[in-house]
Amino acid sequence: MLNIGIVGLGLIGGSMAKSAKKNTDSRIFGYDLQHSVTEYALLSGIIDEELSQSNLSQCDVVFVCLYPKASVDYISENAGFFKKDSIVLDCAGVKRSVCEPCYKLAQDNNFNFVGGHPMAGTQFSGIKNSKDTMFYNACFVLVPKHAENVEIIARAREAVLAVGFSRVSVMTAERHDELIAFTSQLAHVVSNAYVKSPSAKSHKGISAGSYRDLTRVAYLNENMWTELFIDNRDNLIREIDCLIDNLKEYSQALKDSDEEKMRHILLEGKLAKEAIGK
Repeated sequence: MLNIGIVGLGLIGGSMAKSAKKNTDSRIFGYDLQHSVTEYALLSGIIDEELSQSNLSQCDVVFVCLYPKASVDYISENAGFFKKDSIVLDCAGVKRSVCEPCYKLAQDNNFNFVGGHPMAGTQFSGIKNSKDTMFYNACFVLVPKHAENVEIIARAREAVLAVGFSRVSVMTAERHDELIAFTSQLAHVVSNAYVKSPSAKSHKGISAGSYRDLTRVAYLNENMWTELFIDNRDNLIREIDCLIDNLKEYSQALKDSDEEKMRHILLEGKLAKEAIGK
């Protein structure tokens, strides 16, 4: 039986607790920055016990489900209280700014830090939107300090599966941040910018699935995403500039009424999508 600590009982942390309670015999220790959320989790049976410095040493694994800076701050402030040789994983959406300081904290305090990123979620937030099925068929990215440390990766994988994920991917912090700039962050920027068109105010009645798909993540947490964007600004700037260059081609083809050019760039996009699949 694993003793699992979860710091941050929002959408992700709450879903982890619910899934682990449903599918394992793990004991769940939980803590949220808002005490009312911790109390709700206790009264609802989502967690078994409030997590604190006094019982942190009982946890075999701790998931830190906070914003990047808050994750580093929590791990730094509690570095001396983690169980020796335990696994500590963060769940922030960027990895370089979190992993670099936390690898050192782990080394200095005899616990194991593995960067993490749950590839799941919705546009909604909070423990009341958490679900024990949130991570069904979802991937959790692991970012270990040393890829060859098979034993630590295996233990982290066991913990990730215990809280509901179906599979695991392992990569470096640098590679993670490069990829996430394209697969997630750029999509949020585009969606958020797209709905600023004056036409958005009068679209009702003539919108369909493509509009809903493109605008779903425009409804975001501006505080969290600002931190994620700034932390990964080098990669995100590159992706935004690439998109702008591509959009200029469409705009120019329209300005020139150039059907051949438009057909060509549309076909390029279609073939690119076919090549990458889902």
